[in-house]
Amino acid sequence: MTSQITLDKADRAPEPASAPAKGLRGHPWLTLFSVAIGVMMVALDGTIVAIANPAIQKELDASFADVQWITNGYFLALAVTLITAGKLGDRFGHRQTFLIGVVGFAAASGAIGLSDSIALVVTFRVFQGLFGALLMPAALGLLRATFPAEKLNMAIGIWGMVIGASTAGGPILGGLLVQHVSWQSVFFINVPVGVIALVLGLFILKDHRAENAPRSFDVLGIVLLSGAMFCLVWALIKAPTWGWGDDMTWTFLAASVLCFAFFAIWETRVKEPLIPLALFRSVPLSAGVILMVLMAIAFMGGLFFVTFYLQNVHGMSPVDSGLHLLPLTGMMIVGSPLAGAMITKVGPRIPLAGGMALTAVAMYGMSTLEAGTGSGVMSLWFALLGLGLAPVMVGATEVIVGNAPMELSGVAGGLQQAAMQIGGSLGTAVLGAVMASKVDNDLGGNWTAAQLPPLTPSQLDKASEAVQVGVAPVAKGTPGVLAEKITAVAHDTFISGMSLACLVATGVAVVAVLVALLTKRGENAEAGAGAAHI
Repeated sequence: MTSQITLDKADRAPEPASAPAKGLRGHPWLTLFSVAIGVMMVALDGTIVAIANPAIQKELDASFADVQWITNGYFLALAVTLITAGKLGDRFGHRQTFLIGVVGFAAASGAIGLSDSIALVVTFRVFQGLFGALLMPAALGLLRATFPAEKLNMAIGIWGMVIGASTAGGPILGGLLVQHVSWQSVFFINVPVGVIALVLGLFILKDHRAENAPRSFDVLGIVLLSGAMFCLVWALIKAPTWGWGDDMTWTFLAASVLCFAFFAIWETRVKEPLIPLALFRSVPLSAGVILMVLMAIAFMGGLFFVTFYLQNVHGMSPVDSGLHLLPLTGMMIVGSPLAGAMITKVGPRIPLAGGMALTAVAMYGMSTLEAGTGSGVMSLWFALLGLGLAPVMVGATEVIVGNAPMELSGVAGGLQQAAMQIGGSLGTAVLGAVMASKVDNDLGGNWTAAQLPPLTPSQLDKASEAVQVGVAPVAKGTPGVLAEKITAVAHDTFISGMSLACLVATGVAVVAVLVALLTKRGENAEAGAGAAHI
């Protein structure tokens, strides 16, 4: 049976109006506060680990690939399961899935802090991703159902501010914890936060379900979509190791394409599809999803290298490196509510296009950073990046969620988060491949040009792996003058790789400007207008 879904509000079954919220349970602003605590925990973890990566790498004797997997394992688990998790919320209620996600995420965080090997860290990071996938789309579904239409944009703006501030604030908090406590504390901090989110959720959150919410599961659709997304992200993550022309890389890419194709065919035949494909007839919604992917590629991919640049090239402590990113954090905190107000007045198109244009300029500026670049110049580019990202975090979320019907609010929330997490994984993998390739190509020549002692192929490979994270391969007992020459070559080679990666991110941001021009205000935001009164 062909599934049909209409996005015009005139054709939809009317949503039942709920009674006004009384007391704590179901109060819109308290609901926003409650879900923000849980969302903050997940968003913070997306970047707080970046500042801890050097400490984890050193203490657990991890390789560059291991460090990438701390990030990639988390993003991969999120990306593969977010849409299915959103569907679970639509089916069983967003309150229940949110609370389960909070408990599981906090428990996995505590387990990471107790881990004594890189394998365990990566394993529990995957569990973090799985439970985070339950939590994130459920939060958006609760907001969509709780806030009336005229307040929804404001709520999403504040929600986006929490996401942006937490994402950007991760390096600062992470720096303080790593330097003054331990890298384990970066994960232990989620335990008390999770307890607070659970208690607030039990007393405040109220479940809302659309009248025509799904009653069954598209099991085959879940398997096909999960397989497609896994094969895609896995191929992109492993390609730097296998090689982009390797048969294994193309096998997984081909498997991903086939799974996506079979998924699209199946979704037109099942009675209650996982993702009704007619949802993508909304050009603004589709543009919003693509925009989130492109934004995350530029932001998360670039941030991965900046932490190594600050700590290993400039020799900053974790706290100092976090403080140097304060302009980025500050501009996202200030810019998000301002962007929300602007989007409410003029719509999302201009703020989104302008935000990505500023992001492109900032990434280009970051491509000009050198080993001796001063704090003032770095702060300028970081601040510009934060100012550019703020309207995208807020506006793209409103575009995706507001252009989807109420009964698909969980799926829309899953799409929004999946787009961001896939983009983050792609950014780390693709820009990481660009960095590795540039370092591999340049290091041997730079080493020879500096008239340093020749290296065997195996020694060059090990040196290249160190340089990819900005570490100079200086052996113990190396004379001072020789150590300085090796350090100069290593840092110059690292910076050339980072510069090329930032230029690629600049190109991605430019493409995103064009995509942003296709967006417009959500047409279905009023679907949840009767859920509660403010």
